Amino acid sequence: MSDEPLLELEPTRSPASAGGGTLAGNAHASAPLAVRMRPRTLDELAGQQHLLAPGAPLRRLVEGDQPMSLLLWGPPGVGKTTIASIVSHSTNRQFVEVSAVAAGVKEVRAAIDSARRRLGSTGEETVLFVDEVHRFTKAQQDALLPGVENRWVTLVAATTENPFFSVISPLLSRSLLLTLEPLTDDDVAGVVAAALSDERGLGGTLGLDDDARAHLLRLAGGDARRALTYLEAAAGAAEAAGASTIDLATAERAVDRAAVRYDRQGDQHYDVISAFIKSVRGSDADAALHYLARMIEAGEDPRFIARRLVISASEDVGLADPTALTTAVAAAQAVQLIGLPEARLNLAQATIALAVAPKSNAVTTAIDAAQADVRRGLIGAVPAHLRDAHYAGSKQIGHGGGYVYAHDEPFGIAEQQYAPDELLDSEYYRPTDHGAEARVKERWERVRNIVRGR
Repeated sequence: MSDEPLLELEPTRSPASAGGGTLAGNAHASAPLAVRMRPRTLDELAGQQHLLAPGAPLRRLVEGDQPMSLLLWGPPGVGKTTIASIVSHSTNRQFVEVSAVAAGVKEVRAAIDSARRRLGSTGEETVLFVDEVHRFTKAQQDALLPGVENRWVTLVAATTENPFFSVISPLLSRSLLLTLEPLTDDDVAGVVAAALSDERGLGGTLGLDDDARAHLLRLAGGDARRALTYLEAAAGAAEAAGASTIDLATAERAVDRAAVRYDRQGDQHYDVISAFIKSVRGSDADAALHYLARMIEAGEDPRFIARRLVISASEDVGLADPTALTTAVAAAQAVQLIGLPEARLNLAQATIALAVAPKSNAVTTAIDAAQADVRRGLIGAVPAHLRDAHYAGSKQIGHGGGYVYAHDEPFGIAEQQYAPDELLDSEYYRPTDHGAEARVKERWERVRNIVRGR
């Protein structure tokens, strides 16, 4: 077994010497922009204000130099690796990184053994950073336990998956779980602005048009690392063209993605979602997929799209295809569980299913008509035989008397008054002849006639 870990890096003794706060502690000019601009202190960290308040666990760990193992859970590009680097640099610990993609049990044990010897011989503590810890097998995660339990290392493990499903319980119970929130557009915009002006970044040599900035933010999707990668590519294209400002055309060429004219709070937001739903309602699956793709590419919230599909499943399809609502709800749940980009498949499946399904708005017209009557005051008293008869004294006042139990009747249908007197002849639900609702219509007409004694 090797005595040295997979990757060992010298710690940085102060932010001034951090040279950009990279994992190596010295950001070279040739390093990617995202590496050069990595925050060196907690105050430079974008977003995550819930973790940075005075007295918060992360701030106590860094500023109080307290040994404490962390599990960082959050989407890509929100600062998990950065936090590990800050913990190391700010606390003067040795920084060791083990990749869950390439390392095995042997490498994990070697890293911990090296840290234990260092602690015993020099008293220097070690931060062991494990990226994508959910990729570790149970045996690999078990190998981390002695180092964590004996505090030979301060473990900082990062994962994009729910740790309650992907991390073993003993490791979870010995670590402080910190949930990192997705970065907002404002957070990412701040990162981009800093990269434009900071000497570690572009040093004020290039400007950035508002349209180009908005395009980069949309493509970044809350991922600061991706935003800086795109900015660096656009800056390179602008410099090659001899331009002093990154405009929209340059940004489009640099990242090979056309800008989608879309404002999530403006007309495009409402116009495109309107066209999307009307295309589904009109059974044009191709047009619906176009508008779906347009929204996804523009960075629209996939949960918003999923909610509209769930509504459409009842509003435009209804009982013409009873599986439509199930499909739409499943897609909405998948969006919550998986997120983009993979959830685009679930949204596309639901979009196509609803678009090609037979259509009926009978559910919509039925509830609209029923609510209209209630608003007009057609409410009426609940018939006495339908009232609650489970409490003492109810029968003395006539509640429940004469009620016919439907299951005891032929076909499980009882001839009986259910609606208030004022609504005896009301007919709200009027099924269509479309799809599965044609069979519902035939049955409903027979059932209604039996119930109402026709």
